[in-house]
Amino acid sequence: MTRNPSLPVRPLPTTQPRFPWHHFSMRFSSTPRGARLARRLAGERFDAWGIPYGSDTHDALTLIVAELSANAVRHGLVPGRDFRLCLSAEGAGLRVEVTDTRGERVPALAQQSDAPDGDGEGGRGLLLVATLADRWGWYPCADGPGKTVWAVLDPK
Repeated sequence: MTRNPSLPVRPLPTTQPRFPWHHFSMRFSSTPRGARLARRLAGERFDAWGIPYGSDTHDALTLIVAELSANAVRHGLVPGRDFRLCLSAEGAGLRVEVTDTRGERVPALAQQSDAPDGDGEGGRGLLLVATLADRWGWYPCADGPGKTVWAVLDPK
């Protein structure tokens, strides 16, 4: 069979993932300092994975880590127990998971009518996560007490 030279040759489409597979997991003390360290280390990981500092994706992911870590410290605290941060990048999605050891306090996103007023100091963390992430949720830990709150961002 001969090829017609007048027809263009189209390369086969490649299904190259946007992000190669990456994973990071670490425990942090359930203190404001631990939450701050989690945010800073996450920012460094994202930059090392090719999501540069100052980009919209980096800023959104770092804010998601900050909010979920702060919630783990504030609402998921069990004295003497740490929280765990897991980050993963696979294909086109970037996932943030924060696990604490307090399973009886489950997260719930307030409805817009229940949103905190402009003068309050708290209550906006999960609202920010829901706005920045493409999807989020939580599940109970299978291997002990606690819960994991997760958020996924699919950069465009």
